[in-house]
Amino acid sequence: MNSRVQNLKQVVVTGIGLRSCLGCLEDTWQSLLLGKSGIKLQQPFPELPPYPLGLITNKEILQNDRVSFSLLTKAVVTDALKDARLNIPLSNCGVVIGSSRGCQATWEDLLSQEQLFGSSEAQKIAWLETLPHRGALITASLIQTQAPVLSTMAACATGIHAIARGYELIQTGECERVIVGAIETPVTRLTLAAFDKMGALAKTGCYPFDFRREGLVLGEGGAVLVLETAELAQSREAHIYGEIAGFSFTCDADHISAPELNGKSAAIAIKQCLERSNLTAEYIDYIQVHGTSTKLNDRHEAELINYLFPHPVAVSSTKGATGHTLGASGAIGAAFCLMALKYGYLPPCVGLEEPEFNLNFVTKSDRAAIKHALCFSFGFGGQNAVIALSQSIDTHTAEAIVILHSTYL
Repeated sequence: MNSRVQNLKQVVVTGIGLRSCLGCLEDTWQSLLLGKSGIKLQQPFPELPPYPLGLITNKEILQNDRVSFSLLTKAVVTDALKDARLNIPLSNCGVVIGSSRGCQATWEDLLSQEQLFGSSEAQKIAWLETLPHRGALITASLIQTQAPVLSTMAACATGIHAIARGYELIQTGECERVIVGAIETPVTRLTLAAFDKMGALAKTGCYPFDFRREGLVLGEGGAVLVLETAELAQSREAHIYGEIAGFSFTCDADHISAPELNGKSAAIAIKQCLERSNLTAEYIDYIQVHGTSTKLNDRHEAELINYLFPHPVAVSSTKGATGHTLGASGAIGAAFCLMALKYGYLPPCVGLEEPEFNLNFVTKSDRAAIKHALCFSFGFGGQNAVIALSQSIDTHTAEAIVILHSTYL
């Protein structure tokens, strides 16, 4: 282990908030372990055809029968704070909350009402409250912080970027605790029409890595993690899910939407992440892949894994259960990795029946010894994001495993 790694603070995760079309964190995790999907054929806009979608139906975060970005953000952050056993105010807690779509749904509604660029005071306020950093501002206001408040946007890599930036705030000494993650409400007229025009949308469902896969399925949701120094977490006897071991980002600079065919830039991101985490490929027990169920992405990831991982590492994509939440997908994937590390169960690749590729796919949840996991996010513009998460010793883990799985399985 080199001196650079030795000098880094241990950054652990002490709380998770998550909402998806399957429900809150506990409901989503239980459904995943049972191989259930929240994707259904829906027609939210009468002028557009029905699509398979992962829509949130929880009434507490709906507004005019559609999920509210603001209410979803508050719900996810509140869940994370409760899980971490933290009370407001948190004046020294940093915030990094990203989104690739932000309040786009609100923009479309305002534009249809010819209010988006209005000159009245009310219209100006409405516009200012829908800027891309809305999630970060809502979170900062909720916890009443005076620490750094940041927002990330990097297509589907947004969630992992947010986690990494929070990690850096802790490593540089600016914060001892940071709330990080991403929120997404991407089911809008423009987003559906654009993906459909590209030929990227599925017509019947989401089947990652399957011969019959036909495209991605949009889903609503978000995930927020509470990051702390290990010292702070231990001083308050916090439950620990795992630690952030390392991460890496590269960019293909090759195509506006398709991945680089030779996978060189993505491979560099994976190798750098392993190196910065002081790990080698053989130590990885599980990979939560991007797994969008598109022809190009799934083939791209399968080739990368076969090339870089000589052992049969366990692989799954959970988008067949939750849909593709775009910018929030990396944060949600990281949350699932942390749940797997803490409770010793791997989430299956929901929707996969006939694999096209020779990988060690998780097809049914089972107990597994998991110490290190990777989460991949590969976004438009050639954005490649990889994060490594590792098991952390927690005296409460054994009791939690018994309670959780006696309830769920």
